[in-house]
Amino acid sequence: MLVKRLPLLLFFGALVGGCSSLYLAAETTSESPLDSDEVTLATGDEGLKKSVATGEDSDAVRNEPLDDAIAPELKAAAREAREKLDNPEKKRADDTSEQTDMWDRLRAGFALDHEVDNKRVRDQLEWYASHPGYINRVVERGSRYLHYIVNETEKRDLPAEFALLPIVESAFDPFAYSHGRAAGLWQFIPSTGKYFGLTQSWWHDDRRDLVAATDAALTYLDRLTNRFDGDYTLALAAYNSGGGTVSIAMRRNRKSNKPQDFWSLQLPRETRHYVPKLIALAKIFDDPQAYGIELPSLKNEPYFDVVDTGGQLDLAQAAELAGVDIDEIYLLNPSYIRWATSPEGPHRLLVPHQNAEPFRAALAEIPEGKRVSWQNYMVKSGDSLNTISRKFSTTPAVLQQVNNLNSDLIRIGQRLMIPSASKSSEAYVLSASKRLERKQAKKRDGNKLRYTVRRGDTFWDIAREHRVGVRQVAAWNGMAPGDPLIPGKKLVIWSKTAQPTLASADSTRGKAMVRKVGYRVRKGDSLARIASRFSVNVRDIASWNDLNTARYLQPGQSLVLYVDIRNSP
Repeated sequence: MLVKRLPLLLFFGALVGGCSSLYLAAETTSESPLDSDEVTLATGDEGLKKSVATGEDSDAVRNEPLDDAIAPELKAAAREAREKLDNPEKKRADDTSEQTDMWDRLRAGFALDHEVDNKRVRDQLEWYASHPGYINRVVERGSRYLHYIVNETEKRDLPAEFALLPIVESAFDPFAYSHGRAAGLWQFIPSTGKYFGLTQSWWHDDRRDLVAATDAALTYLDRLTNRFDGDYTLALAAYNSGGGTVSIAMRRNRKSNKPQDFWSLQLPRETRHYVPKLIALAKIFDDPQAYGIELPSLKNEPYFDVVDTGGQLDLAQAAELAGVDIDEIYLLNPSYIRWATSPEGPHRLLVPHQNAEPFRAALAEIPEGKRVSWQNYMVKSGDSLNTISRKFSTTPAVLQQVNNLNSDLIRIGQRLMIPSASKSSEAYVLSASKRLERKQAKKRDGNKLRYTVRRGDTFWDIAREHRVGVRQVAAWNGMAPGDPLIPGKKLVIWSKTAQPTLASADSTRGKAMVRKVGYRVRKGDSLARIASRFSVNVRDIASWNDLNTARYLQPGQSLVLYVDIRNSP
């Protein structure tokens, strides 16, 4: 009895103690992703599928999320960058030698059972076969990355089908970011990325780094394969939904004397379709003629070289030294969020193969001190690291690091070195800040207003005040509902209130004593029962936790709730 009452006792204890959060879920756990029971909500390929199926090439469909909401002055440049993603130059004028086709090499490494006869696979095959344009698009996108990924699967003796997994995860969009906080080709969420050494900083996000993320993804898949005794379908299911989810489903079937193969398990809806998608794609690539598809030509040769830069480097300068457009540098190095590589490393850059040697030679002629532009700034009265960092689009931490400051204390007359871009911001059209500008500039339904995040703000507070959804607010600002809201951050909101005012928000919040709490599901719980107990909406609980309302809750499952404590039990 005591165990069953523990979640509510913890909840009341947090309220009595004035704690603003009783969040006991994944944020505070060091659980291995191999044992996780959390489904990874990847971006997937639905956006590209919709574009191909409808024939719409509008920014709202075709360019989401890379070129969403293009500002008029950047529209041409951004569209050109997307064209380069979808139509990379695969043939070189000076290359006339006969080489093994990439598809022959890929097929030679296939190891999954392509003969499986399952309706879920047949449904996916039917769609792919009737939309050859989709296959062309993902091949064009993936042609930058596929040779490298196949190399890595071969090194680990893994099925070559795993090299096609980024199609299912992100449609080979290196800038993909899901509402479940998954990023990059392989769609790592922050916690899983951190477990595999994929770090994030103001400068850099390893989850988008082709080299680091591919290594992490294949290491993860290799470990999952070993965990499930060499069953690749179970390993793939666990990559999407966590090893714990798959193990629980197998244990459930074992107790019921049912088969424990992937096709017999009761798994989350997304996972049930995840493996069939990959097998259907592999069948297409294995024998395209059987499905009336002609694969675009792709030679078995590296698209890029990895070049050691020896230190931080301005990306615009890198593009000039390599003799390529800066968009190409970003598409090969999407992990670099700003206008330069990270001062802390990795000190490498992916450069098109034919440009690598000229780039190395040109880089060697540039002194290390001139590879990034700097501004010499004298501290004035009223300055702080916060105000200076905002003025120069950087962070206090960066200023402390580059100026060897032990604290955030500065004095009038002190000189600070501030890293700055060598070109105007328009030159870095694929940087995170410019992509966010385009997303926030897009016209939506409602009254547009700009909002500065304050201490204690949550997406739920802001969404409720303006009668919009939590996911909407997050998506409008290039975020996920689980991302932290930092005071001072600028948001765009398309309010549905008749006369949106931010002043009224204070009074609303003063009356509503909302707290973020954690709740662990008990036997017999349902979304409706929990919603009724805490006076919240079922749809809100599902949104806060990325839940499918058609699925049953599992005892022990952790949920996040935003509760008005005046109405709580």
